[in-house]
Amino acid sequence: MYKICPVTLKIIISKMSNIALLREIQSEFIKSERPVVKTGMEVEVHQKIVEWNKERTQRFKGLVISVAGKTPLEKTFTVRKVDGGFGVEKIFPVNSANIEKIAVLRQFKTRRKNIRFIRTLTGKAARLKEIR
Repeated sequence: MYKICPVTLKIIISKMSNIALLREIQSEFIKSERPVVKTGMEVEVHQKIVEWNKERTQRFKGLVISVAGKTPLEKTFTVRKVDGGFGVEKIFPVNSANIEKIAVLRQFKTRRKNIRFIRTLTGKAARLKEIR
């Protein structure tokens, strides 16, 4: 975190625009090694789970159906998988400290930003064309 005295902070704020100040503060928390996640990608997210005094890694593999968030720190993506006949969706913040790794497995062709309509499709209608 920043440890700046109030006088110095006032000088910095007066010289910077609001957007530039916001980006400067957020840049400390943005993870640069994360891949760019887009709609239509099949990803495997390794999430750190803490239970009492034990820590383990949980993998969640599925299709990215939407990406949301304006600033890089607010960026989130929704991953959907079908497990045991039920659809399971999780929303992950891209720059979360609990996410150890995001692995992109495949990329599918999509023409829309959000493919949430895939929830209602079954069988051949739910297929997507893979980009190689």
